[in-house]
Amino acid sequence: MSAGLHDTEFDVVVTERVAGSRDVELFTLGPIGGASLPQWTPGSHIDVVLPSGDVRQYSLCGDPAADTWRIGVLREVDGRGGSAWLHDELAVGETLRVAGPRNHFEFEPRRGTAYRFVAGGVGITPISAMAALAAAAGVDYELHYAGRSRETMALLDELAVRHGDRLHVYARDEGSRLDLDRLFAALPPFTTTYCCGPERLLDAVEAAGAGRQVVVERFEPKTVGEPVLHEAFEVELAASGITVTVPPERSVLDVIDDAGVLVLSSCREGTCGTCETVVLEGEVDHRDSILTPDEQAANDRMFVCVSRAACPRLVLDL
Repeated sequence: MSAGLHDTEFDVVVTERVAGSRDVELFTLGPIGGASLPQWTPGSHIDVVLPSGDVRQYSLCGDPAADTWRIGVLREVDGRGGSAWLHDELAVGETLRVAGPRNHFEFEPRRGTAYRFVAGGVGITPISAMAALAAAAGVDYELHYAGRSRETMALLDELAVRHGDRLHVYARDEGSRLDLDRLFAALPPFTTTYCCGPERLLDAVEAAGAGRQVVVERFEPKTVGEPVLHEAFEVELAASGITVTVPPERSVLDVIDDAGVLVLSSCREGTCGTCETVVLEGEVDHRDSILTPDEQAANDRMFVCVSRAACPRLVLDL
């Protein structure tokens, strides 16, 4: 829900919408009243507030230097309602309530490092901006893009123009298959792989790239096991001077909300990163779909909508 987003929300206007593929619409969003849109970097997403008050996240896929934003929206037949409203109701000239941008899938090209970008379906939206930055930086990179068919794969024409033979397309209906084992076996030294797409692709990339530098972004929460603690734990809110007790059946975020302490939140399933909170003391049971294993091991931040304590007491910078 949009509760907690109100102080960062603002309106944008739809300046253009075009078909990105058979199932994906590309919406260009502009500022209103002479304002300028916040800057963003490849990998960023925005929150879109629906008329129902629900919030959905969409990756930015245009040019970060442009004075407009662009998002690609896949029509999901069995989705949660956001894509259908955007496809069927949102027209050029209408306003849209948004928040952000935020980036928990950051990419900064470095000389001496090679990059492999792997995208499946609408996961091409954040990956396209990353690959464009890699091309501009002149680093070693390749873009591997898989989908059901070319007519369902967004941005193909512009990707072909920009990346030429660095773009590798795998259309299932053409019998083309992305062989991840072969891809990782052929990687040059000091390669980092970025991947976004369906859960099965992310799992396969993480398995094939085990022991290598792999960064993924999930649109859906990953499956996690039982919590470390099945009993209540305490959370001290250091800046507020409040200590709360979190029972097993409630989230840290919900209990903090009840205590009257504002924490920005959006997805409430550990995928958007809005509720990121600094951890001052204690051990966290990380249950989000954002932090890498190394970031989790640092134990200096958590996403309070899903993550919990792995010890009797946490101290948060709230």
